[in-house]
Amino acid sequence: MASADQLKALVKSHISRDDTQFYSVAMQVAAHEAKVGHGRLAEELRDMIDSAKARAVPADSGKLVPLARPRGELANLLDVSYPKSRLADMVLDTGVVEQLQRVITEQRHHARIREHGLSPRRKLLLVGPPGTGKTMTAAALAGELGVPLFLVRLDALITKFMGETAAKLRQVFDAVADVRGVYFFDEFDAIGSQRSLTNDVGEIRRVLNSFLQMIERDQSTSLILAATNHPEILDHALFRRFDDVVEYHLPTPQQATALIRSRLGSYAPKPLPVKVLSEKVVGLSFAEIRRAVDESIKEAVMQEAARVDADALGRALLERRRLSEKLEQHSRPVSHAGSSSR
Repeated sequence: MASADQLKALVKSHISRDDTQFYSVAMQVAAHEAKVGHGRLAEELRDMIDSAKARAVPADSGKLVPLARPRGELANLLDVSYPKSRLADMVLDTGVVEQLQRVITEQRHHARIREHGLSPRRKLLLVGPPGTGKTMTAAALAGELGVPLFLVRLDALITKFMGETAAKLRQVFDAVADVRGVYFFDEFDAIGSQRSLTNDVGEIRRVLNSFLQMIERDQSTSLILAATNHPEILDHALFRRFDDVVEYHLPTPQQATALIRSRLGSYAPKPLPVKVLSEKVVGLSFAEIRRAVDESIKEAVMQEAARVDADALGRALLERRRLSEKLEQHSRPVSHAGSSSR
């Protein structure tokens, strides 16, 4: 049974809305119950505390309310949102799903894991082509855990002034420690490129060194996610700082078909021409397929049709494929072989 001092501490921390103190005292009560032989009660208390920490939902409207919305300079560095996405909403490789499920499970039991001197997985490097689910993963993890998603704005973080970027990065990591959430560094190669690259500048090298130091020292309960389309140019020292590297790929025909079915919902044509569609999605990312499906649904809505026309869906996919190929051609480096100077 909790002592009088513990009961008073619980009530006091609740009144002052000091969640950290409340959970700390509650864990002390659970530890005491385990010590006196009330194992089942201790287990139930720990599960309740883990669940409460993972899902900080207030008693009012059912919506998440930010513990501390970024203000001042920090408001320019972080965009906050409260996603409702779930992992089940995504179509991913089995291996990727297993990795992410493991992260979610460890996060939901992070207090118990830390009690034993261990650390739950919470620093993830997401690598893969554009549109394969890296950004959606950040939203899904935040939604599963009931915590805010903070997008780190690299355009505001990186400046040309010596030392300023590292100082801003320090502010971000202070927020990581102060407010539990998912902190997402998208297009991370902007600051994570190899320090030996010839076209690198001194300021970026200093920023990378600062990031390496800060992420290694970070002992918070927040999740830190970094995403890149170009893992080959990342500094090798970065990989050791992350608990897990999650690798994304373009969808297989089966995954593409599953995404199309899911996205179409009640608008799916019957029968769905799976074989024909499988041939048209080759080379497309999940994001491109979603856009094509949405275009075909809009067409059906405007025509007041109950279902999407299969031919219209096929055309939308081919249009996305042509656009993707055109963008890929423009992104290739231009060869100057055979040119002469005058």
